Amino acid sequence: MTEEMIKLDLSGKVVVNPNDSARKDAYLPTECVQNHAANLLPLPNGDLLCTWFGGTQEGISDISAYFSRLKKGADTWTPAVKLSDDPTRSEQNPVFFLDPDNILWILYTAQISGNQDTAIVRYRKSTDFGKTWGPIEVLLEDPNKGIFIRQPIVVLDNGNWLLPVFYCIARPGEKWVGSYDTSAVMISSDKGKTWRSVDVPNSTGCVHMNVLKLKDGSLYALYRSRWADFIYESRSFDNGETWSEPKALPLPNNNASIQADVLANGDIALVFNNSSAKDAKERRLSLYDEIEDESKEQKKEAELVEGQRNAFWGAPRAPMSLAISTDNGKTWPYIRNLDEGDGYCMSNNSREQLNRELSYPSIKQGPDGKLHIAYTFYRMAIKYVCIDESWVKNA
Repeated sequence: MTEEMIKLDLSGKVVVNPNDSARKDAYLPTECVQNHAANLLPLPNGDLLCTWFGGTQEGISDISAYFSRLKKGADTWTPAVKLSDDPTRSEQNPVFFLDPDNILWILYTAQISGNQDTAIVRYRKSTDFGKTWGPIEVLLEDPNKGIFIRQPIVVLDNGNWLLPVFYCIARPGEKWVGSYDTSAVMISSDKGKTWRSVDVPNSTGCVHMNVLKLKDGSLYALYRSRWADFIYESRSFDNGETWSEPKALPLPNNNASIQADVLANGDIALVFNNSSAKDAKERRLSLYDEIEDESKEQKKEAELVEGQRNAFWGAPRAPMSLAISTDNGKTWPYIRNLDEGDGYCMSNNSREQLNRELSYPSIKQGPDGKLHIAYTFYRMAIKYVCIDESWVKNA
């Protein structure tokens, strides 16, 4: 620790940005060394929820799911509440979902050490908008591969629930590095009691599938790229039963998460890092190359394979940008940076503030039309920003 280390105001107080009166900012309260992977959910009562994972370092078994609440009319986020606590697994990527019966779900992954190919999906439910919670249960598991989530469940027009997932796959005897991951959607016709999987064709390397319901009734999906090249897209016109093959958009991606929301006027708002591997001077071999394998099955380090596409880790995770499409994702004419920096992420070390990424955003439009955005700030805290759509359109 040095005097030069950044100190953030973690009181949760929402204040007008001193450099931009058109936005309000806050850092959510936390007692964790590392905080990452925010997901937002506006509630019908006017409250705004944010969930994320926290602990010492991603992949280590002290990582748990947390959440905070910005109550209707309040100007301060509540202290963080822990919602998971398995001392044997790293519990990551929590997502809120409010079902049609007003039951609040939290879903999250749980993996052994840094091995995402061991991940299962767990959940809890609340009947009082998160004041109290039911028991922890398993939603999805597969003994042959890890199942990961990042984006929320979508309720389709035919009543089915659609949960985007990606399968974490490793070569036999090797540690997971992400080069073989594929995407799918899980579909439930009985309110989450049972699920069936629908694969996205030729989706290797396309993960964090974010499914949006467009005004015309079709489904539009956006993907993070393990290759750190571009954001990818695909579409479905039959309630998610079949999907087009993902294709690249003219928007960069750095092998980091994205999220989008369909606004009340039909526009799509997307938050992402406007960077890619082309902006990287260095690369990592793995997301978890700093973590010792705690599993009983010791696996060797994976190596880059010549002649095939390998996941690219270490591309800068900055700037944090907001883009708007007015034509269902065909073009993205409006882009403005929410936060800037060098985005250094060659390490996930938060104790010594070696990581300077701005990443893993979430965006939701509230009932009043405001855009609520949350994202990782240096893996030290979750940063919250509130703006109008005009903030980017009229820049």
